[in-house]
Amino acid sequence: MHSTVKNEFGTITIDNEVIGRLAGLTAMECYGVVGMAAKSIRDGLVHLLKIESLTKGVRTKVTEDNELIINLHIIVEYGTNIHAIANTLIDNVKYKLETFVGLTVREVNVFVESVRV
Repeated sequence: MHSTVKNEFGTITIDNEVIGRLAGLTAMECYGVVGMAAKSIRDGLVHLLKIESLTKGVRTKVTEDNELIINLHIIVEYGTNIHAIANTLIDNVKYKLETFVGLTVREVNVFVESVRV
């Protein structure tokens, strides 16, 4: 699925892969985030994703009102304040997506899948 932005010059179509990559890169910039996570369906284990597959840890959904809902699955560093990391992450992702993509972000949900020592 993709999102569209219309203006007086025409229509801009943005793929969810682009939105997911931008959200993943923004998440990786936040202090305390070790990486994005993917849960294996077969064995239920959480895996740390490499930089080229960040979008597997990000789920994007575009509503009927052309608003974004972002789900981030992250791994945090041991000894950090998870609440503070999540709040910073939500603020940064929302700001960057609204600034760069031009769409309204309705929700940013953070799922802490693991803690890395």
